[in-house]
Amino acid sequence: MGNAAEARRSVLEDRRAGEGGARTVGLTKVYGSGGTAVRALDGVTVEFPAERFTAIMGPSGAGKSTLMHCVAGLDTATSGRVFVGGTELGGLSDRALTRLRRERVGLVFQAFNLVPALSAADNITLPLTLAGRRPDREWHDLVVRVLGLGNRLRHRPAQLSGGQAQRVALARALVTRPEIVFADEPTGNLDSRTGAEVLAFLRRAVDDLGQTVAMVTHDPVAAARADAVIFLADGRVADVMRHPTAARVLDRVRDLGGRS
Repeated sequence: MGNAAEARRSVLEDRRAGEGGARTVGLTKVYGSGGTAVRALDGVTVEFPAERFTAIMGPSGAGKSTLMHCVAGLDTATSGRVFVGGTELGGLSDRALTRLRRERVGLVFQAFNLVPALSAADNITLPLTLAGRRPDREWHDLVVRVLGLGNRLRHRPAQLSGGQAQRVALARALVTRPEIVFADEPTGNLDSRTGAEVLAFLRRAVDDLGQTVAMVTHDPVAAARADAVIFLADGRVADVMRHPTAARVLDRVRDLGGRS
């Protein structure tokens, strides 16, 4: 890994004690009102510990993506509290929330969301460009090396395979040294071999780069790469599994009502 250990120490030194990861306290999210109201989340209290890989699973409609969107600052809570590091999102102005998403949260989606007209290199540094910041070259080069993108930086998204495009999206999420990376079904559009590679890179981002990752997934094999799995059902926390295996995760998903 070369200077990966030094880079990891640098990341940790940049964070003040007790401000890593993210958490929610009594998080509730209601869409609509009156008789048509839908309670997507109902008093959810969970933690995404710093330097850990956490998976989020549950049946369709359980609130998985809603939880991720609220913690990532993409959606607002109806009630309860959400923290990224030591910052409570509910007290932020729209401008401050935008800045937090740009500088302290990394996002990876199933659809990659790369800008077609930009090279892989420019897609990776786009969050920094929008923030008017220059990349930390040492960190940037380490992320590119860990993700195996050194010979793809001049390519545009149309010239990349699905796995390469997703690795570019992951590099873009990591380049700002975020306090937490949220990945929403990051392997959903990939074949099994490429998906396994992306999961391995997420695992390495935690183990070798000291990042914090939270991933929504329906795949027990993907969830087994995490340190813990949060299971949601009907907008509530149904279980938290430490040291998951694919077999144990699959059994728990079946208990909760089938495919997540």
